[in-house]
Amino acid sequence: MTRLSIAVLAATAGFGLALTAAAIPAAAQETEAPVNQVIVYGDQECPASTEQQIVVCVRQEDPYRIPKTLRQSDDKENVAWSERVAANRDVGDTGVGSCNTVGPAGQTGCTLEAIQQAYAEKANSSDVQMGKLVAEARAARLAEIDEEARATQERVESIEADYETRRKAEEAAAGEVDPEPLPNPTGN
Repeated sequence: MTRLSIAVLAATAGFGLALTAAAIPAAAQETEAPVNQVIVYGDQECPASTEQQIVVCVRQEDPYRIPKTLRQSDDKENVAWSERVAANRDVGDTGVGSCNTVGPAGQTGCTLEAIQQAYAEKANSSDVQMGKLVAEARAARLAEIDEEARATQERVESIEADYETRRKAEEAAAGEVDPEPLPNPTGN
């Protein structure tokens, strides 16, 4: 019996020492400077920390928008009514073109439904849409070609105008008779 009481007394004393040791860091924490958590937006400056206070800043994008981390949720309450109605649109469909095993030829609508779903996913996909990228590249190329064609056309018209001016000057000069003949190059 005495052994048991000695063990209980030792355990109690050890527990008390552990509580005292755990309380020491808490007392040390109370003397540390308080922390001020500040949210800044855009180009705002973060206030400087002082010896009495630690300032921690978190930069947000826009003060009037819900943060990106909180915008998306899979919660049922966040689903639009139009999507809820669309989810229940096919309830009770049976027969031809219904993609249902109930009724005659019910399975005939499954292929059509799969095709329509694939096209809808393709049209609304956030992935890279090659058709749009190709169309944009073609438009950019055509704009570049049009600019080159315009510049070339201006150059050609300028050259033609210069040629026409020279031709008219030559015709006018051919109509005039020089009073003096040109010197003979052979020296005769």
